[in-house]
Amino acid sequence: MEDNVKSAAFLDSLKRNNEKIRDDRANAIAEDAQLMYKRETEDLALSLRRLKREQENMLDMSPTDANSLVLASDFDAKNYVTKDLEMSVKIRNLEIKLELAKKRYTHLFGGIINEL
Repeated sequence: MEDNVKSAAFLDSLKRNNEKIRDDRANAIAEDAQLMYKRETEDLALSLRRLKREQENMLDMSPTDANSLVLASDFDAKNYVTKDLEMSVKIRNLEIKLELAKKRYTHLFGGIINEL
């Protein structure tokens, strides 16, 4: 009985016309591309969220616990400003890239990626 089902599916597959074969291939390609685009967009959103959190954590000047504060002589203002500006540029670039990825996703696949 099972052999009849397998051979029937095999035979049906062989009998598919060119239009059906192209349609199946197109669906497989579109499905893979859409999934990868969505994952890439989600990865961008995750990277952006982590970078923003890291930048906010730089404001924590208590090195050991909530009651301590870094000594003024230990604080490197130049290093802090340099790192904060570098992170701000990275955040801005990721925001632009994420926005473009969402727009392209909508254009290419017709769906909308909501706030991630």
